[in-house]
Amino acid sequence: MIAETAQVAPSALVSESAFIWDLAQVRENAVISPGVIVGRGVYIGSGVSIGKNSKIQNYALIYEPAKISEGVFVGPAVIFTNDRNPRAINPDGSRKEASDWNAVGVTVEEGASIGARVVCVAPVRIGAWSLIAAGSVVISDVPEFAMMAGVPARQIGWVGKNGVKLEVNQEDISRFQCPITGQSYRLQGDGKLVQL
Repeated sequence: MIAETAQVAPSALVSESAFIWDLAQVRENAVISPGVIVGRGVYIGSGVSIGKNSKIQNYALIYEPAKISEGVFVGPAVIFTNDRNPRAINPDGSRKEASDWNAVGVTVEEGASIGARVVCVAPVRIGAWSLIAAGSVVISDVPEFAMMAGVPARQIGWVGKNGVKLEVNQEDISRFQCPITGQSYRLQGDGKLVQL
């Protein structure tokens, strides 16, 4: 379903089971997979890909060349940047054109959740099943299952696949457990958290 007031480029690939709401703009060659919801006033840049069953909430700005995997939640008014050194003009005073800069993107892996008004400063990778607290500014890569908050965003814990903060095992601090599902996780020597 595409709302009448949405603008979708003819070259964009939009699944028939996707929803694109009022005033959203989907640019050229973007890929909107099955089950995706694109909220009111969202901007999806040229060539951006969004994996199935992801939700992009109202007024989010997803600039190219972002890549969003399956089952990702992008909260209201989130911004994915694409230029590490933005300028409107070149050193000689001439207006910058597309050929004058190299776009860099934000990559979001499966199941990650990005809270309202988060700014992701590209290039960054948001790990699978991680959770970024509302209002945070992400300037470096986020590990899988990490809970991040602040400006700049810092890790404040670990979350399971259902988004609830994991509890540390008091007998073995390398092990964590979800208080809701009972699912166990282990922190490896390389600092990665893995589901057991």
